[in-house]
Amino acid sequence: MTAPMRKEDSSKDLRESGPTANDPGVKDPDASALDERIAKLEAEKEDLKATLVRRQADFENFRKRTERERHDESRRVMGHFIQHLLPVLDGFERALAAHDNPAYEDYRKGFELIYKQLWETLAKQGVELIEAAGKPFDPHVHMAIERVETEEFPEGTVIEVLQPGYSFHGRVLRPATVRVAAAPAAAEYDN
Repeated sequence: MTAPMRKEDSSKDLRESGPTANDPGVKDPDASALDERIAKLEAEKEDLKATLVRRQADFENFRKRTERERHDESRRVMGHFIQHLLPVLDGFERALAAHDNPAYEDYRKGFELIYKQLWETLAKQGVELIEAAGKPFDPHVHMAIERVETEEFPEGTVIEVLQPGYSFHGRVLRPATVRVAAAPAAAEYDN
């Protein structure tokens, strides 16, 4: 019969049997391969994360660009439509200027009301009247059809608006047709 093993003897046998994976100074070959695999997976994860961030940024830029293009296209179409309404606005202005006869007062009030409603609707959409009378001539917003020699106004000043001009969100729909002041020509003396 063998004598029961004492606790001290069992730990002595384990130490003599050689190093184990639990020993701090010993590196298991499977553990180093596992560490390499973990490092590789972490690098792959970081790469995928960076790709995801770039794709999200690209998508957000695409979304913003598409929204801006849609908004610009909407404004372009609306501006084109408003250009077709400008002759109607001109017709109302001519009709209102033509009849001062008291017999037409009721009709005039109706035309004024319709004109006012049309103008307010266009203004809400972003249409603005280009101010021209008394302003310096600006070829970007005015179209001069005549230069008038005068000493009343400084040279290059708009003295009369023949047809109003309009802009839509800062873009000229139609330039104002104007007459512009010119300095009088020096009189030639016959000697």
